[in-house]
Amino acid sequence: MRRGSTVTSATYSNRRRLLMTGVCLLHDSARPHTATATVSTIEELQFECTPHLPYSSDLAPLDFHVFGPLKDALSGTQFRDDDEVQSAVHEWLRTRLKEFFSRGIYALVKRWRKCIELERDYVEQ
Repeated sequence: MRRGSTVTSATYSNRRRLLMTGVCLLHDSARPHTATATVSTIEELQFECTPHLPYSSDLAPLDFHVFGPLKDALSGTQFRDDDEVQSAVHEWLRTRLKEFFSRGIYALVKRWRKCIELERDYVEQ
């Protein structure tokens, strides 16, 4: 999306054509995720939607798996404009091995199970 754009239910739902069947989504309670149009789209496409605990950073895969290493990789780099930032981020993501993303997904499953076992009272120390 362009800088300054707002993610609405309509823009979120329009991205559905980028997805395939058999998708399991992890959604928090953000408005684009809970809006009637989004929920309808998810049901129409028969996607599974795993509930996300409110304010649960323990289950935020981007926070614990992608953003930390990305921040470390780009630390100290100065960018002239948004295009340079986007290019650097895309290049970093493109050069990650499939196993990098797999580890993040499996870590999420492990955290989710731990959260359920502790009856949704889980904070990683």
